Amino acid sequence: MERQVDRESGRRDSKSRISRLSVPSAEVERLAELIRRSRSTVALTGAGISVPSGIPDFRTPETGLWANVDPMEVAHIDVFERDPARFWSYYRPRFQSLGDKQPNAGHEVLVELERRGLLEGVITQNIDRLHRKAGSANVVEVHGSIETSSCRGCAASYEIDEVERLFDADGVAICAACAGAVKPDVVLFGEMLPESAMARAQQLAEQAELMLCVGSSLAVYPVASLPQLTLAAGGLLAIVTKGPTPYDGDATLKLAGEVEAELAAVLAAVA
Repeated sequence: MERQVDRESGRRDSKSRISRLSVPSAEVERLAELIRRSRSTVALTGAGISVPSGIPDFRTPETGLWANVDPMEVAHIDVFERDPARFWSYYRPRFQSLGDKQPNAGHEVLVELERRGLLEGVITQNIDRLHRKAGSANVVEVHGSIETSSCRGCAASYEIDEVERLFDADGVAICAACAGAVKPDVVLFGEMLPESAMARAQQLAEQAELMLCVGSSLAVYPVASLPQLTLAAGGLLAIVTKGPTPYDGDATLKLAGEVEAELAAVLAAVA
C-alpha cells in the first residue's frame, strides 16, 4: 500500500512539473496532431534529454564531456584493455556522478505518452538509465547502460552499487569471483553495438509512422541511420533538439527550444 501511495505521489509531482513547463505554440500543436494521427510513434533520444537532470552532453564547448578530454584516450576499448587504471580514472567518477541523477520532465512526458498508447517505445543512446527510472516500459539502450558491469573472464555481473567495492589499490575493478577484469556494460569506442538491441531499434524505426528525435545531434552512427529507416519506409520525422542535425531538411518539423519545455508543451497539446 505504501509503495502504491509513493507511485501515485510521484505521478502527481510529475504532472505538476510538466504542467509548469507547458506553453503550446503553432509548431507544438502541429507535432501534437502528428502524434495523435500516428499509429506507431517511436522516440529516439540522445544526451540532450538528460541535460536538465544535471548530466552534461558530449560536445558543448567548455561543459561537454569531451570538451577537455580526448575520448579515444579514456573511453576506447583499447584503453580499457591496455591501461584499465587510466580507463577507470575517467569512468569511476562518471559512474559515481550518474548514480544519483533523477529523470526530468522530458523523460516523464515520454512515459506519459507511452502510458496513453501514443508511443511504441524509446530508443536511446544514453547510458544513464533515466528512461527506465522514469517508468518507460519499452526501452532499447543501444549503447548499453551503467546499471551493470561484467567480468571479462567469468561473465559475473555486478549491479552499479556493487562495483565500487571491486576496486583494487590501483583503481581497477577486479572480479570477486575470478579476479578477472570488470568492464561496465556500456559500448565503448571501438566496440560494436549489441546486435539484439540494434535489431530491436531497427525494427521499431522501420515500423514507425513517426519518429520523434529528442535531444540528439543525430551525428553518431550507426544510431544516426535509424531516422533514415523511418523515412525510407514512408514515415515522418520530427526533431526536438537544440542545435543543427543532418536531418533538419528531412524533418516534417523541428522544435529547437529547451527539450523539457518543448515536450511538456507537446503533451499538453496532445491532451
